[in-house]
Amino acid sequence: MHNHDPLRRFAIPGQLQFRLSQSGLVFADIDNPAGTATVCLQGAHLTTFRPKAQPEPVVWVSDASRYLPGKSIRGGVPLCWPWFGAHATESSFPGHGFARTVPWDVLDSNASQGVTHIILQLQTSETTRAQWPHDTPVTLHISVADALEMELTTHNATAQALQLSEALHTYFQIGDVAEVELHGLDGCAYLDKTEGFARKRQEGAVRFAAETDRVYVDTQSACIIHDAQLQRRIRIEKQGSASTVVWTPWADKAAAMGDFTAQGWRNMLCVESANAADNTLTLQPGETHTLQVRYSAEAL
Repeated sequence: MHNHDPLRRFAIPGQLQFRLSQSGLVFADIDNPAGTATVCLQGAHLTTFRPKAQPEPVVWVSDASRYLPGKSIRGGVPLCWPWFGAHATESSFPGHGFARTVPWDVLDSNASQGVTHIILQLQTSETTRAQWPHDTPVTLHISVADALEMELTTHNATAQALQLSEALHTYFQIGDVAEVELHGLDGCAYLDKTEGFARKRQEGAVRFAAETDRVYVDTQSACIIHDAQLQRRIRIEKQGSASTVVWTPWADKAAAMGDFTAQGWRNMLCVESANAADNTLTLQPGETHTLQVRYSAEAL
């Protein structure tokens, strides 16, 4: 760990420590009386979160995930930034942007009132500047207790207005995707990616029986995953987000991806707090935008 001495000053005895993996990635492990979480500094990628009151994690990560330099992690909370989905003009640029596969720096850490905080900032490089030549410092503030809070903050330090789309692409741990219900989107318009982005309207709770990939637009409401099998509700609250993306790959697509276990896809549901499609952001010169989420679980 000697080559990560600069990080030692951000460790918090008994709550936050750093470790180097065999593949060379650095992880921050948070463990306090209320909850546990792990964050990979590559991508500022939170891989798992569990409140101590819950027997199962609230944030899911694949048992088949490969933690490798430059590769995205299957599960956790990938950061889609500064674009969501395919790049508008450059097909060679990575889907969902570069933020989730490049190094981030630790800016600060602290503990107060039972909450452990870590703040990360994206490192710019020739690679990132080639894809996004704009001066837009971006930070992620992660707070861990019995709930998980994340704040993704982008500042436009340029002299021109910039268009930006983003998402916290969170994988939630569930009993069985075929049995859960997602509440909070009744009446919302959505773009159905499995049918060429056809525009539809949600009626009632969202239920799952096949691959589902939808961008719900113009919705700031909280969502709740009702999980009878795990006997709990996961509450997904957000601010500064006008889109909610809902995704499950189902069996065939998951099998083709290679970083899911055979039945792993059944135990996850992505509910992503985003600004995408109709809700792409325009940041004015000097403007700062924060996308904030809070995830908690409660017994049914």
